[in-house]
Amino acid sequence: MVKRYYINGKFIGDGSLAVIAGPCSLESPELGLRVAKSMKRLCDERGLLYIFKASFDKANRTSVHAWRGPGLEKGLEQLAEIKSMAGVPVLTDIHESFQAAPAGEVVDIIQIPAFLCRQTDLLVAAAKTGRIINIKKAQFLAPEDMTYVAAKCREAGNDNIMFCERGTMMGYHRLVVDMTGLITMREMGYPVVFDATHSVQRPGGLGGASGGDYRLAFPLARAAAGVGIDAIFAETHPNPKEALSDGPNMIPLDQMGRFLDEVLAIHNVRKGFSDELK
Repeated sequence: MVKRYYINGKFIGDGSLAVIAGPCSLESPELGLRVAKSMKRLCDERGLLYIFKASFDKANRTSVHAWRGPGLEKGLEQLAEIKSMAGVPVLTDIHESFQAAPAGEVVDIIQIPAFLCRQTDLLVAAAKTGRIINIKKAQFLAPEDMTYVAAKCREAGNDNIMFCERGTMMGYHRLVVDMTGLITMREMGYPVVFDATHSVQRPGGLGGASGGDYRLAFPLARAAAGVGIDAIFAETHPNPKEALSDGPNMIPLDQMGRFLDEVLAIHNVRKGFSDELK
């Protein structure tokens, strides 16, 4: 039995599909609100739970000179405004333990970045907020090892966990997605999220910046929907070429409707087939 979380009138983990989407970073309040309202409309039209995602600090950029975001205080103010004005739940990631408590006062879901999923103090701080925690599986970690990650949160008093797949590093500048890992992690009893856009990232592929090809997110997302997921994660931007971070692997906002239709169509077929076998 997979845990279910009730958010904004819908569930994650009950067999339906949720959508986590937004720009990589909070570039401006106007951009964030534009994306949130556009994505909410697209998801409402399809009966999908929508959660806005954006980072207030990109602390793991390739170059020390790269854009990082507005920072904790201003970033949380923007997220609170987007949450209120767009009427959507919000998700953001934290990189330091001290960020957990203030983030937990604003966001509905706290995300643990993949590189940091074994950081005990960070996991414990996030768990103590009582919020749902979306934990990204590290690029170097086996799916089975996420059980120990979850145990740290449980022992800190919070079992509200989701696991997120974002690809495994296989050689230089390449990530490979093992779709069987989605099954392995879901069998641990937690909802699974597939991060379609970071899975097509090429870390450091542009020298001082990460590259990627957002077009490959479409077939990977369809494959994940065929295996079985509880939420699809995708970063999106009105003009990815002008984005301040992760532009090459972000899906253009005007293509998100097609992206959702493709994923949802396969999700519904798989769900119908699974229901017939019960």
